[in-house]
Amino acid sequence: MTSPTSNGSQAHHAAPAPGGAGDVAGVTYADAGVDTEAGDRAVELMKDAVKATLSEKVLGGVGGFAGLVDVSVLKDYERPLLATSTDGVGTKIAIARAMGVHDMIGQDLVAMVVDDIVVAGARPLLMTDYIACGKVNPELIADIVRGIAQACQATGVSLLGGETAEHPGLMAPDEYDVAGAATGVVDAKDVLGPDRVRGGDVLIGMAASGLHSNGYSLVRRIVADAGWALDRDVPELGRTLGEELLEPTRLYTLPCLDLAADLGDGLHALTHVTGGGLAANLARVLPAGAVADVDRSSWTVPPVFGLMQSLGRVPWDDLEGTLNLGIGMVAAVDPSVADRAGEVLAAAGIETSILGTVRPDDGARLGADVRVVAGTKGVTAGAVHMRGLYRVS
Repeated sequence: MTSPTSNGSQAHHAAPAPGGAGDVAGVTYADAGVDTEAGDRAVELMKDAVKATLSEKVLGGVGGFAGLVDVSVLKDYERPLLATSTDGVGTKIAIARAMGVHDMIGQDLVAMVVDDIVVAGARPLLMTDYIACGKVNPELIADIVRGIAQACQATGVSLLGGETAEHPGLMAPDEYDVAGAATGVVDAKDVLGPDRVRGGDVLIGMAASGLHSNGYSLVRRIVADAGWALDRDVPELGRTLGEELLEPTRLYTLPCLDLAADLGDGLHALTHVTGGGLAANLARVLPAGAVADVDRSSWTVPPVFGLMQSLGRVPWDDLEGTLNLGIGMVAAVDPSVADRAGEVLAAAGIETSILGTVRPDDGARLGADVRVVAGTKGVTAGAVHMRGLYRVS
């Protein structure tokens, strides 16, 4: 089964045709647990949402084997570079299944993919999705894809193709998983990253919308061990636990592209705070020999993180290396444009904090309680010094 602009063949899901003479009744594809008609119903339910993401550059219609997009605009670039990224949502899906709310997972998927692309300074152009499930529930699949499509619209990305695969016997009937991939473009002269970062750069943290889509194995273990139900009302959160845990990942793509356009050469690097937490991801975009001094007290950690820490008695170092703790994206900017960066992001509705600055690594540590993070994700780069204590709301 495929989404409307599928880049996969539905033929491999079709029931076998009757044989010739002597053909007798036997096992059918439906007997094996695959319902091709349910897949077709899912496509009908989702196709309008997908079509709404398609720009005038997209060629062809529903049901093709591959999605086609006109990229003649690349001729306007001096040296166009394609940027690609792929990701999933992880075990947050277990919360969505338990809550019976699936559209928010779609935004999580888009955010995890396209916000990685914008880190390079690239503009995402197109995305494809893949949904694997034990049994096709047309309404559920359509909810997921509608969420993906809405987030694609919000970030200016065409949902160019997708596939829904039914895996009876491999997955339980109510199980599913999602993955996505996206492609973007950036001119070589505009690529952001370590080569641009300089001593004195100011680190601007962009507020997260919540837990985003990382660390849910830890979160789920904390909640299970505490015996808390997802429908439990939590006064400090202002809603139920499940509603807080399902809050979708913030979409930073367009605000970051606006930031790049406004600041020009003043924007040196971006980092998406995903698995590993702030320090591990910030270290990836620092040049070797550079240190980012981050003051933990420079922003207020949202209540959900303090709740997870106290409920599970999680060591702060472990929490810091797992969750975003309220900062979902960081920009390294020239100090001359730091105030302007805050204004641009505020206009986009994103609260910011000055986390610290970048300096040459002279071996100094600004405090006795500094935690040093370096060499993460297999990257030989700079180091991040996390100092001070968190302020938890």
